[in-house]
Amino acid sequence: MADSANADVKKLPFERAIEELESIVKRLEEGKVPLEESVAIYERGEALKRRCEELLRQAEERVEKITLDKSGKPTGTEPLDVG
Repeated sequence: MADSANADVKKLPFERAIEELESIVKRLEEGKVPLEESVAIYERGEALKRRCEELLRQAEERVEKITLDKSGKPTGTEPLDVG
């Protein structure tokens, strides 16, 4: 069941995934969720976290910075150093 429940996670846009992940974290931090449900939503939270990381990695790969020559004219692009 966990696989089918988390299959839809792979289709979520970043904003929706992070919103749901934040909701899960809040519920778990409150400590009012029964143990069995806590385990299930924790597993979904892990799937959401992986989805967000994947989408961020993809976005980072697309981000480039414009390189300029000495006179300030664009000469091309290179990967953005995010490290």
